[in-house]
Amino acid sequence: MGDRLVRAGLVRGDLDGFFGLMVDNLLQFLVILALTTGMCGLSAEFVLGTIFPGAALSLLVGNLYYAWLARKLSRETGRPVTALPYGINTVSLFAYVLFVMAPTYQELAASPGFTPEQAGRVAWQVGLVACLLSGVIETLGGFVAEWVRKVTPRAALLSTLAGIAVGFISMEFILRSFDRPLVALAPLALVLVSYLARVRWPMGLPGGLLAVLLGTAIAWGLRLAGLPGGVDVGGGDILAGAGWHPPVPVIGDLLAALGSPHVWGRISIILPMGLINVLGSLQNIESAEAEGDRFPTRPCLVANGIGTLAAACLGSCFPTTIYIGHPGWKRMGAGWAYSAANGIFFTVVALTGLIGPIARVVPVEAAMAILVWIAVIITTQAFTATPREHAPAVVLGLLPGLAAWGWLLVEMTAQGTSLAGHLAAGVHLPEVVADLRGTTIPYVGGLLTLKAGFLFSATFLAAIGVFLAERRFGRAALWAVVAGGFSWVGLMHAYTVTAGAVREEIRPGFAWPMALGYLAAAIVFLAARFLAQPVEET
Repeated sequence: MGDRLVRAGLVRGDLDGFFGLMVDNLLQFLVILALTTGMCGLSAEFVLGTIFPGAALSLLVGNLYYAWLARKLSRETGRPVTALPYGINTVSLFAYVLFVMAPTYQELAASPGFTPEQAGRVAWQVGLVACLLSGVIETLGGFVAEWVRKVTPRAALLSTLAGIAVGFISMEFILRSFDRPLVALAPLALVLVSYLARVRWPMGLPGGLLAVLLGTAIAWGLRLAGLPGGVDVGGGDILAGAGWHPPVPVIGDLLAALGSPHVWGRISIILPMGLINVLGSLQNIESAEAEGDRFPTRPCLVANGIGTLAAACLGSCFPTTIYIGHPGWKRMGAGWAYSAANGIFFTVVALTGLIGPIARVVPVEAAMAILVWIAVIITTQAFTATPREHAPAVVLGLLPGLAAWGWLLVEMTAQGTSLAGHLAAGVHLPEVVADLRGTTIPYVGGLLTLKAGFLFSATFLAAIGVFLAERRFGRAALWAVVAGGFSWVGLMHAYTVTAGAVREEIRPGFAWPMALGYLAAAIVFLAARFLAQPVEET
């Protein structure tokens, strides 16, 4: 049986890869349910019956394509190829809910003539158009991304991903693991033994599968024993929400919302998010090539855009993307089948409403260890897949991602405190934000500046570092000048402070001090080209 599976192109690592990708996407679905019902006025029934089926089919489109492409390349090259991981874009998910859909709902719900249900439906329609426009940008980006990839140093692309991996993946899940150690630490230990120590378990059982089973068994054991940390089944009804939910095209809603002022009034959020999605997917293709799997850039990005367009046309407000994490799945030994299985799995569970029951049976803590390991591999690759002298440039590229994650912690801590009003007191932000559970946040202005458009600024800083390490001062100066241009037009370092949030927006001229700072840096680099003498290494 095993030999037949291998001849069919299936490998044992596909099971581990499937569990990792499935858990990642399942988390996105659960976040969507919580945020859209809590902040956008949508009912759980609407999310389960309209948004989830559209999101699942958008996953099916991309996962089947990337699985087919990996299998095709494997047959052509005669060696194993790991499919690009693919799923709902986490960054866009939060951005569209917090800065596009929720503000629309809040404005309309407070307006005369709108019921909360009507306001929620308009917010959903605006989200659909945001998703549609993102898909258009992603599709068109496929025709210029290869040129961007050629002129951008590998360290600049990989270090940007590593910054996300350290902050938004590894720290998120390692903190949750240590918050629930009874359930999470044993699966984490099992994953580390499996992949760091590189061992095989009896009967060839995958380490990722064993970690999920172990964590689930511990959580249910704690529940049965009446101890804290056990499984929460939501009132005891494990099958709540199950039922047939077929996908429904929503072209009429899209057309109705295209002329909405709520869409075009928030284009400064939608446009940079689309551009960031293109850049992120490009970086992930570069990450895959660094691991030995070279995929054609244009078809991959166009397929990503088509997946997002499918999501919008079928009721989902959330763009899809090529995930970071290919190196982690590659090291697990995954091939192409894990990707196809992920798309099929979510199509089945979304159309049957089984996402909720699955989440009640398998606690998130049982599967987080796989994601922690993937984040570790991504960060490791940023250093090992680039020349040794580029390591300082990689570290530079990590910093904006860490700043973005740090600000996320500030926002989460600030719920229910005076932070939002404190920030809204004036354009010139205070140097120190106090009253956050007795702590202080130093240099909050710099934190906000660095986190705004952090994917762009991480790429620029790392690229400048690469060319300085190579003493190509003219190239470093050129990248600094372009960074200044991005700052001036508002693609990075630009934001708006409101009473309720800090929103990234395209604000031409807002970040003029940063633009001038980059220009000054360019002048320094050019001066070094003509005046400085290299120091001989001893």
